[in-house]
This record gives sequence, C-alpha cells and structure tokens, in this order.
Amino acid sequence: MKRMTDIVRLLRPLQWMKNVFVLAPLFFTGKLLMVSLLGPTLLVMAAFCLAASSIYCLNDVRDAEADRLHPKKRLRPIASGKVSVKTGYGVMVAAMVGAVVLALSVGTGPTVCIGIYLLINIAYCLKLKQVAILDVALIAIGFVLRVLGGGMATGIWISEWLVLMTFLLTLLLALAKRNDDFRIYELTGQKPRQSITGYNHEFINEVVSIVAAVTLVCYIMYTMSPDVTRRMGTRYVYLTSFWVLAGLFRYLQNMIVYKRSGSPTKAMVKDRFLQICVLGWIASFVVIIYLI
Repeated sequence: MKRMTDIVRLLRPLQWMKNVFVLAPLFFTGKLLMVSLLGPTLLVMAAFCLAASSIYCLNDVRDAEADRLHPKKRLRPIASGKVSVKTGYGVMVAAMVGAVVLALSVGTGPTVCIGIYLLINIAYCLKLKQVAILDVALIAIGFVLRVLGGGMATGIWISEWLVLMTFLLTLLLALAKRNDDFRIYELTGQKPRQSITGYNHEFINEVVSIVAAVTLVCYIMYTMSPDVTRRMGTRYVYLTSFWVLAGLFRYLQNMIVYKRSGSPTKAMVKDRFLQICVLGWIASFVVIIYLI
C-alpha cells in the first residue's frame, strides 16, 4: 500500500488541476453544460493529466541527484529512494501510452496537441529547461496546447485573445516560480535548476510586472472583442475584469511583498484571497453568461 502511495505521489495528482485549461473553450462559450461536448473535453483533460504525469516521472528520474539538494524536492519519491528509477520509467511509459490512447479516442486534433506537448516537454526535461527564458516560455506553450486541445475536441472556435491570455498568464506564473527558485539559490548556493543563473529578483519583478499588465489588457480586449461578445450573447463580460485585476495584484503581492512565489497550484489551495478571486470570477461569469 505504501509503495502504491509513493507511485501516486510520483504522478503528482494535485497538479492535475492545471488541466482545467482544457475546459476553457467550453466555459467561455457558455457550453459547459452541454453533455455532448463535455464528454470528449473531459477525455482530453484526462489525457493531459496522464501526459503531464508522465513528464513529471521523467523529470524526477532525470533530476533525482539535484533534487536531493533541494529543501523540498528531496522528499519526492525518486529523490528520497522510495520509488526506483526503473519503476519511474515504467510509470512514465504507461502514462504516456494512456494519454495517447485517450486522445485518439476523441480525434486527430487533440492527439496532435498531446503529441506536441509530450515532445516539447521531453525536450524540456532533457535539455531546454537549462536555457533561461526559453524554459518558462515552453511551460506557457504547454498550457496553450491544453486550450487548443479542448477546442479541437469540440470544434469550438478559439479567440486569438484567449490564446494570448493563456500564454501570458501561465508565463507570469512560471516566472514567479523562478523567483522562488532564485531565492533558494541565494540562501543555499545550490542551483534548483541550471537556468536559474539567467535570472535575478530585479529582472523577474520587472518582467512579471510587464506580463501582468499585458495579460490584463489581453483579458479586457478578449471580453470586449466583437466576435466574443456575439458568441457569448452578452456585452457585459468585461465586468469580470475586476476579479482578474484583484487576482493579479494578490499574486504580485505574494511574490514581491510576502516572498511566497512557489508552486501556483499550492498557492491556489492555501491562499484564501486568491480562492475568493477565482470563485468570484467564476460566479460572475456564470451569472453573466448562463443566467442573464
């Protein structure tokens, strides 16, 4: 039982919440409750969960030695010795095959997205994560592929503003995580990742501020786009911008003021202010799109 628990930890199920981006095309077009479209979307979401878990396995195998020097990552199943490297590779292959099979059951488009996602992230784990800026850009591209996969699963048109907004928002989160890594590097002298020498707090803070501003502009442009308002059947989606602004401010506050810029997923689980922003945004969207 303990061994199975460690294997589940290796898959990092808590990180699966990132794959809600697959639901974005359905949500933003007011079709989230259409069972005929929700079914294939959930299959693609499950495929991305397995694909992401397979990459986590590869990452943990490759980084086991470095992870043992990290204050938190040393507790990961492979770094701590609770799961063998051989088992790690086995779980990785099984998760990859499962991801491709699920995507194929939906269609060619989602399968291509899953394939590109796997190729990009394998390259990321093997070499590209050592290149500053490129490392965070590839992470953001992975989320764009999730949105595209969700759109292709249902045939829903995806606005260019939604693609840009997804890329910028996830780029911001990845940069904030690098800020946390650089803080560890300063305190311990150990590199959490090779690319960290290409960053410092001043650079990250300035870039994050720029990206946050552009993200907000993209979101407002998205909500006011004629194509989007026509498809959503309402002109009032821009009112949800308040929650986006509040959420961005809170995330920047956590990163710059409180020095809490670690895992975005854990921030969502623990930060009540961010949770209120997300719930408020969802609630206002539901009222505007589904009820008015």
